[in-house]
Amino acid sequence: MFAGESPVVIARGGLSGLFPDSSSYAYEVAKSSSLNNLIVFCDLQLTKDGVGICQTEIRLDNCTNIAGVYPKGQKTYNINGENVRGWFAVDFMSKQLFDGVALSQNILSRPSLYDDMLPFLALEDVTGLRAPQIWLNVQYDMFYKQRNVNVRSYIQKAIRTNPINYISSPEIDFLKSLSGVVNKDRTKLIFRFLAADAIEPTTKQKYGSILENLSLIKSFASGILVPKNYIWPVNADNYLEAHTSLVADAHSQGLEVYASGFANDMPGSFNYSYDPTAEYLQFIDNSEFAVDGFLTDFPPTASEAIGELLLFLKELFFVRKAYFQGKTLVISHNGASGVFAPCTDLAYQQAVDDGADIIDCSVQMTKDGLAFCADSADLAGSTTAMTTFMTKATTVPEIQPKNGIFSFDLTWSEIQSLKPQLTSQTGENGLPRNPANRNKGKLILLSEFLDFAKAKAVSGVMITIKNAAFLASKKGFSLPDVVSSALANATLDKQSTQQVLIQSDDTSVLSKFKNVPTFKKVLIIDEIIGEVPQQSLDEIKKFAVDAVNVRRPSLVKTLASFTSVFTDVVDKMHSANISVYVSTLMNEYTAIAFDLYSDPISEISLYVTGFEVEGLITDNPSTASAFMRSPCANPTDNAPYAIIAPQPSEMLNLAAAEAVPPAEPPAPVLKPADVVDPPLPPVANADAVKNPTAAGPAGTPGKSSQPANVANFGLCLVSIITVMVLNFLY
Repeated sequence: MFAGESPVVIARGGLSGLFPDSSSYAYEVAKSSSLNNLIVFCDLQLTKDGVGICQTEIRLDNCTNIAGVYPKGQKTYNINGENVRGWFAVDFMSKQLFDGVALSQNILSRPSLYDDMLPFLALEDVTGLRAPQIWLNVQYDMFYKQRNVNVRSYIQKAIRTNPINYISSPEIDFLKSLSGVVNKDRTKLIFRFLAADAIEPTTKQKYGSILENLSLIKSFASGILVPKNYIWPVNADNYLEAHTSLVADAHSQGLEVYASGFANDMPGSFNYSYDPTAEYLQFIDNSEFAVDGFLTDFPPTASEAIGELLLFLKELFFVRKAYFQGKTLVISHNGASGVFAPCTDLAYQQAVDDGADIIDCSVQMTKDGLAFCADSADLAGSTTAMTTFMTKATTVPEIQPKNGIFSFDLTWSEIQSLKPQLTSQTGENGLPRNPANRNKGKLILLSEFLDFAKAKAVSGVMITIKNAAFLASKKGFSLPDVVSSALANATLDKQSTQQVLIQSDDTSVLSKFKNVPTFKKVLIIDEIIGEVPQQSLDEIKKFAVDAVNVRRPSLVKTLASFTSVFTDVVDKMHSANISVYVSTLMNEYTAIAFDLYSDPISEISLYVTGFEVEGLITDNPSTASAFMRSPCANPTDNAPYAIIAPQPSEMLNLAAAEAVPPAEPPAPVLKPADVVDPPLPPVANADAVKNPTAAGPAGTPGKSSQPANVANFGLCLVSIITVMVLNFLY
C-alpha cells in the first residue's frame, strides 16, 4: 500500500483516449473529469521558428491533416538510428501549423468525430488552461540539436513565464544539461525509460542495462518514468508474471516512480478481465509497493481508482463498512462468465468469490428429463457440442432461426462428456476472454446449483425459464413444475433468508409462481424499447411482476458509439413500483460508449447513480461489486472523486455537425400485446413425443378438449414425480 501522498494522475495529451492528442478538448475534459491535482502531460515539439507545441507524435502526418495541406512537405530523417519519413514540426513555421493544420485521432479504434477541427496548442496555450500541474516531456532533444534547434534554450526562456512542474526525457545528456537551468525545488527532472532493448542516445546503452544503475540516475533526476511492464511483466500468453523489485529499489534510492502505458482500450493482461480500474489498483494496492503516479490516456479512470482507494485505505474498517450497503443488486449472468465458461461450477464459484449478491441459473432440460444450468438450449456456442454431436444438429424455429445442437436431444451423460467453452460475447471477432480458462469447469444440475447456493449462503438465486411452451407441447416437460419441485426439494420456498427470483420472458410462466409470495417475479423484455405506456404497465402488474430485466439499449441509446438519448423507461417502471434490472453488463471496452471513457465502472455508475436501477446483471460481478462496495456508489460532498455521468449527446455536440451521423428512429413502444403471452399448452404425452405418428394430429395449443386436458394433467403429475425421483437420485 502507498504511504504518505497518494499517487498522481498524469494525462498524456489530456484525455487522448477520446479526443485528438494534445487538443483543447482533450485537456479541458481531462481537467474537469479527473482528480483536482491532475498533471497534464505535454510532449514538446519545436517549429522551424522555435515555437513549442504539444504533440506526442513527431511525425505530424500520423496525428493531423498536414499531408493534405502541405503535400510537398514530406522529409526523411534519421532519428535514433532509424530512417523516419513524414512531416515534421521542425520543417514548418509556427504560423503555417497554427493556421492551416488540424489535429486528428492517431489510433484508428478511437473516435474520429473530432478529426480536422481542432488546432495545435502552443505550450503557452496549455499552461493558460490553468491545469493544476504541467509535465513537459522532451523526447527528441538530439534530433532537434542536429537540426540546430536548441531545446535547452527554449525551456530556459519558457520556464520563466510558464509554471512547469515536471520535465522528463529519455536522453541523459539533456537532463544533465538542465542542471542550473531549472529550480529543482519547483521543477522535478524525470528520466524516461523506453523499451528495455532500445538504445539511449547519450550512453549508447540499452535502457534495460541503465536500469541496473539507479544511483547514476539519482545524480541528475528525482524520479523515473517507466513502461508498466518494467514493474509487472506480462508473459507471451498475456498473463502477469511476478512483479519486479524496481519500485522498491528506486524508492530506496530516493527516486519517485511513475508508470506509463495505461489505456482502457489497450488491454493489459487477461488477469484484469478488461477492467482498467483493477489494473491501476494492481500497482498501488498491494503489500509490497505503490507507484507514485500513472501516465494514462484515460485520466478519469485512473482518478476513480485512486479516489476509491483513498477512502478505502485512509479510513478505518468500521467506517468503510457503511459503504457496503447498496440497494442495487449485483446479479451474475451465467456466473462470472467473463472469467470462466458460462454456467459452470467454476463460473459460479468465481461469482461468489467476486461478491455477487445473486447467482443465476438458466434452466435447460436433457433428453432424459434432468434440469441443468446453461445459457441456452442450444449448446453449440457454449460447449464443444458441435464437434462431438454434429450429426444431431437440427433447426427448431420456436427457439432460434439457425441450426443448433439442443440439450433436449442429448442425455445428461452425453452432455457431461462435453467441454464447456468460454467465448467472446462481443461478436465473432470480439475480444478473447481468459484463454487459460477456455474449457475449464463443468456444467451442473439445477439441484446441484441450488445446493451450492445454500452452502455458500449467497443473498439469493435467480432462476430463468425460457421455451416453456415448446418444451411442454413438443418434449413433454413442464419446466415451471420442474423448477418448483427443485426449489421445494431445496426448501427455498419455505424460508426468507435467501431471495428467490423467478425470471422469464413468458408471463404465463410467471403466473405459475403467483402463489409463492416469497418468490420475486422478473419479466424479461428482450426487445429494445424506447417507451412504456400506462396500459403496458397495467398489464405487467396484472401478473404480479416485481421487476423487469431490460437490455442496456432500452435505457441508453447510442449514436456513433456515443450516448445520445436516455429514455424514461426506468422512471415509468418505478412509477408503477416495478424494479428495473439492466442487462447484460460486460467489461470489454468495445461494448461501452466512448463518452463513458470505455470504462465499465463509468457505465455501472451511470445505471446505479444516474438511473437508480435495482439490479446489475453482469458477466463480471467483480467489477460491479467493487463499485457497489466503494464510496463512488454513494458519493458525498467531501469525496475526493465522484464519477459524473455525461449528459446524452453532450460529447456529440462538441463535434462538427457534418461529422455526426443522422439519428436513428426511436425504439418501438412496449405495447400491451408485447407483454401478455398465451396460456402454456398442456404437457404432451411422453409416448407421443417419442413417436408422433402414434398420437394422431397435434391439437392447437390452448384449445384441447376437456378429456385431453384431464389426461394430460395426469401425465403431468407422472412427469413431475419422475423428475423429482431423478433429481433425488442425482
